Amino acid sequence: MPLEIPDYPFQAYIFDCDGTLVDSMPLHYVAWVEALKQHDAPYEFTEEEFYAHAGMKEQDVVKLLNAKHGASVDPVSVDELKMEIFARRIPEVQAVSPVAEFARSLFGRFPIAVASGSEESTVRGCLTATGLIDLFPIIITPKKVKHGKPAPDMFLLAAEQMGIAPSECLVLEDGNSGIQAANAAGMQSVFIPRTMR
Repeated sequence: MPLEIPDYPFQAYIFDCDGTLVDSMPLHYVAWVEALKQHDAPYEFTEEEFYAHAGMKEQDVVKLLNAKHGASVDPVSVDELKMEIFARRIPEVQAVSPVAEFARSLFGRFPIAVASGSEESTVRGCLTATGLIDLFPIIITPKKVKHGKPAPDMFLLAAEQMGIAPSECLVLEDGNSGIQAANAAGMQSVFIPRTMR
């Protein structure tokens, strides 16, 4: 499936990581299910819910699930265990070829950055496993901003660090919260469907 980029002279590009640059979402889901199971979560986290919350911080997702199901599963310990389980499987992660090739084609010609809802160690691990780490001197994660996606903070910080006006940046995203964040930042975006893997 080809990657279609809007016809506009963008000055910089911002990539989400999981599900956009790298096909890590199935492994993230496995880690989620296992972490919730080990914490005796009294609810099922469906694959549909998982994809609907793509791009959100893990702890925020647990809080949402708790509120929905009237539960009190500890968001911090689920987050930590989920990251631990996922970290062991990072070597299995593959690049999303059309997006990775596009990023490579931009390298050295335009400023490019990653803005991901995952922890920095996870992002760096996935980019290293897929040979993409050297393309991205700027990596923005939730710890660097006040609010994660769907707030615009991460994309605005990426634009600021690249020295480019938000309106001149294109965001590539696979999550609804990321598309909302791009809109809120005043940036155009391209949605990366699961079928592009």
